[in-house]
Amino acid sequence: MEPQAARLVNLHMPGAGDGFTVFAVGRKRGVIMTVNENAAPAKVLVVDDNDRVRETLEAVLGASGFHVTAAAGVGEALRLINEEIFDVLLCDLHMPGAGDGFTVVSAMRHTNPEAVTLVFTGYPALKEAMDAILLQADEILVKPLAPATLVELIREKLNKDRGRPARNTECVAKILQREATKTIADWLERVKREPELTAVPLSAEQRTGHLSRLLQELTHRLRVPRSLGTKQVSDAAVEHGKSRFQQGYSLPMIIEESRILQVSIFQTLQNNLATVDFSLVLGDVMTIADEVDSQLKQTIVSFTKHAVEIAGLNDLQTRSLLVV
Repeated sequence: MEPQAARLVNLHMPGAGDGFTVFAVGRKRGVIMTVNENAAPAKVLVVDDNDRVRETLEAVLGASGFHVTAAAGVGEALRLINEEIFDVLLCDLHMPGAGDGFTVVSAMRHTNPEAVTLVFTGYPALKEAMDAILLQADEILVKPLAPATLVELIREKLNKDRGRPARNTECVAKILQREATKTIADWLERVKREPELTAVPLSAEQRTGHLSRLLQELTHRLRVPRSLGTKQVSDAAVEHGKSRFQQGYSLPMIIEESRILQVSIFQTLQNNLATVDFSLVLGDVMTIADEVDSQLKQTIVSFTKHAVEIAGLNDLQTRSLLVV
């Protein structure tokens, strides 16, 4: 019997721009050979919400000698990653529902760092802007992609990357603790560019003295999480409010400093994308915002109460001032 001829299929994925052009090929021996017929077939996890793309990739890779498992969404992919060991992850970046390709890639990196991870997207314009993903994935593939190219790339990565050392990932708390000095320096440089803040002449120590303790409280909160919105006294924030009042600050200036602190914290994370654990980063970012806002509120209350004590206002005037 003659080998079954290859059939070209152009698949248009919803919301993904250009289609993913693939071939459905016959499985007859000799049409597509494996790299090493004596070796166990590499296990590939294909993750795509588009049924036609997923099924065609299964056929193409299966015919090329790979053992293929497919998942239709992030949840199913995460379950499979926890239950099985895969040599290759081939994942669509854009999928509906909770999570996306970032989540799947990060989970694979965390569970099986030696696996080859390939992410594909239908947005060519994003190719150059995806350096951050490349820190977690081995390659970004832009659709359409010829099947022969895909198979060749997988084999090349497997041959090259087997036995590579595991990538080290760090939680956000560890990064912020390690980079605290740089975060404070970045914050100070940003503050120096704000005339509103530099209108009050302070030494670098006077201006940044509170930050070390605030960051320590933040990293502790990240390591010992509690529900968002949970109230807990920040001694550093209370002391900061008193100090800023004595130094001649206003409430808008305190709020601006807090905004800049969040910017500097997120800049630190941006600078450490090569090691950050993406599977946890979203929850940690929410915790950072919650903690910094909580610290800000306590600083404002402390600032206001100290002002009230100095001015000798009565209880009614104090409550009015705090509302404002």
